[in-house]
Amino acid sequence: MSIKEVAARAGVSPGTVSNVLNRPEKVSAATRARVEQAIRELGFVRHGSASTLRAGHSRTIGLSVIDIGNPFFTDVAAGVEEVASERGYAVILGNSSGARAKEERNLLVFAEQRVRGVLITPSDDDPARLEALKERGINVVLVDHPAERPDQCAVAVNDVAGGSLAVTHLLRCGAERIAYVTGPPSIRQCRERRLGAERALAAAGLDPAEALEEVPMATMTARSGQQAADKLLHRLPDAVFCANDLLALGVLRGLLQAGVRVPEDVALIGYDDIDFASASTVSLTSIRQPTQQLGRVAAELLLDECDHPGTHAHQQIMFQPELVVRESTGGAAPGA
Repeated sequence: MSIKEVAARAGVSPGTVSNVLNRPEKVSAATRARVEQAIRELGFVRHGSASTLRAGHSRTIGLSVIDIGNPFFTDVAAGVEEVASERGYAVILGNSSGARAKEERNLLVFAEQRVRGVLITPSDDDPARLEALKERGINVVLVDHPAERPDQCAVAVNDVAGGSLAVTHLLRCGAERIAYVTGPPSIRQCRERRLGAERALAAAGLDPAEALEEVPMATMTARSGQQAADKLLHRLPDAVFCANDLLALGVLRGLLQAGVRVPEDVALIGYDDIDFASASTVSLTSIRQPTQQLGRVAAELLLDECDHPGTHAHQQIMFQPELVVRESTGGAAPGA
């Protein structure tokens, strides 16, 4: 089965079929639908290796995240996949687990597969491996991470503002001693959310060194959150701010199992506003991020850079987070 046979069935030129396969945005919706119908009827499958050899790259993009087990990154990936599918691309997913060595292996696989570009939430701030990709002609866009230079596209959320939002809310709920349950210090988001918390405390006239107790955990999972709750029981704070919702849900479980009432004894706030936040035993107050939009915008920037290198303008887009108040800090239950 060849492109010529597909073109004959659809009543278009072979070049139009090629555009549908490789540059679908250049073809009208009606023509694209006719060609796609012919492809289905004939059972045509293009030779991916040959196409890659001719073009020097494949119709794939790589996405490397630090924790695919976190629903935040699942939602980001969904946004990326939507845009990629609309533009005729497939997505190769790599999960670094926050480990640089694993991330480097993912990037090597992406390069071996001749991906058109890479979207990445880096495990640390060292740009060397990303520079190596660019030297190979592979475009890179940072996701959930700000750019350090003007010639780099990036899409992120203002984590300093998010940390400030969280702690300002806890202070308004009457908290004076706050525990910050967080992940490894190598994760930029954890550091910036703490910085925002410290700024909120200072703005309220409190000494962050005295009012904020950091509880670092090796991973940012619900299990780690439950372990963190055990550490808090010896001297309960007024409130707990968690660097993500998985940690917060684990802390919630640990506190409730120990007989601690939330929010009566301890107020609790998470970060990300994943779907489970509103469905937990005590619905979770959280800092919401525009997750799918984050993935969509990042993918659009990457493909624009790939398809229009001469006119592409690098952008550093910063979204603002939003406070969502629920039962864990004394708000109303969902739907109430």
